[in-house]
Amino acid sequence: MSIRLITSAADRRLLDESRGTRAMMWIMAIMLFLTVLAAALGLGTLSAATLLDRQLAGRLTVQIVEPADRAREDQTARALAALRGLPEVSRAEEVNRVELAKLLGPWLGPDGADPDLPVPAMIDVDLGIANDAAVARVTSAVRAVAPAARVDRHESWMSPVSNFMNMVTWLAAGLVALMAAATGAVVILAARAGLETHRDTIEVLHMLGSTDIQVARLFQRRIALDTLFGGALGTLVAAGMVVLVGLQLATLGSDLLGGLQLSTRDWILLSMLPLAFALLATYAARLAVLGALRRIL
Repeated sequence: MSIRLITSAADRRLLDESRGTRAMMWIMAIMLFLTVLAAALGLGTLSAATLLDRQLAGRLTVQIVEPADRAREDQTARALAALRGLPEVSRAEEVNRVELAKLLGPWLGPDGADPDLPVPAMIDVDLGIANDAAVARVTSAVRAVAPAARVDRHESWMSPVSNFMNMVTWLAAGLVALMAAATGAVVILAARAGLETHRDTIEVLHMLGSTDIQVARLFQRRIALDTLFGGALGTLVAAGMVVLVGLQLATLGSDLLGGLQLSTRDWILLSMLPLAFALLATYAARLAVLGALRRIL
């Protein structure tokens, strides 16, 4: 299936290609605008979810819940020693009292820094091997020396957020698929309408010896150009919107929202959407025109 993107003047006159009848190009601009936005949302969310999973994998927090200061300090020291002696642990550091006070500040206010407040000791742990077996061994080792210890896995805390982001990614992929299907349907309707409009001309072409394939190529060429030019316009506008939203997200200072960024690979994929939709529209137009010609002529 070959088409020439540069049409001759005779072809343009044949299909009556005036500016007032090129609504197809603007329809495709709108379709690609919405598609690129949906694709950018999906790719950005996928990137953020991947970054979140990578950051949380193997991150643990050990809490020493012991009201007596001396017993808490003793268990914390033993837990640190046990953790640093495990091959699965790459880092184990106690969170100091100042940092804990900052964490408790939004809930307790100035009382969070009260030295008499029985705040559990906390140890940040990074695992070199992030799997359930490693977490189980670390938990057993810690509780053997610190019975009041509680081991929390960061991944379990953020699993609802990760699940939501995965759902958004699949939703965006579904929207892109629906937009592609809608584009194919619009092309088929436009091709059939064009056949009815130029029915007399097509009959003359057949009498002059033109084949169905040659007639179909006229419509393919026109629809391919409309889709490509309109799609490029819609993609450029959508890309500008994506850049603007990205700049706004960067000003929020949120680590989670900051992960909603598009990589070079993502931008390449987005830039290929107009070409992909042009190929889709060309194929749909070919099928629609050939099928209609077999029925009506």
